[in-house]
Amino acid sequence: MKSTALNSSEYNSYYEHYISVVGDIDLMTSLKEGLTFLTEFISNIPDNKLSYVYAKDKWSIAEILMHLVDSERVFQHRALRFARNDKTPVPGFDQDFYVPSSRANFRNKESILNEFAVVRQSTIALFDSFNDEELTRSGIASDSNMSVRALGFVICGHLKHHANIIQNKYL
Repeated sequence: MKSTALNSSEYNSYYEHYISVVGDIDLMTSLKEGLTFLTEFISNIPDNKLSYVYAKDKWSIAEILMHLVDSERVFQHRALRFARNDKTPVPGFDQDFYVPSSRANFRNKESILNEFAVVRQSTIALFDSFNDEELTRSGIASDSNMSVRALGFVICGHLKHHANIIQNKYL
């Protein structure tokens, strides 16, 4: 299934950018390629650049990476609940509380990349377990409708979005 199969009623317009940067690629392929891509991309960044920020009040590269891990966990949780027909609305989360609490700047690259890999492998296993019916189920997250499959593409696009920021603003 590709992101072009989604219709705009499956997600809040806030997520349009994340979904659009994925391109015309199968969800499972994009999830798997994202694991390889981010691991290789970050591995080539010198360790001393992980704590670099390009402007006041911006996150470091390490903080961006932990933001990706934390967000993927949140999106994964939402996908699981909606796929299992849990109709309880899921509140939003404030990334600005999560990032400083992650203590990312006190961790090394290997530790962060290992945690990302474990979370992404879990995401791959989760989405691989869903059938077509489960992928099209939806629920309410942050006061908006969100389908399981849209969450998968948001996970993929969120990674690409932040990798582009790292490439363009930090390196």
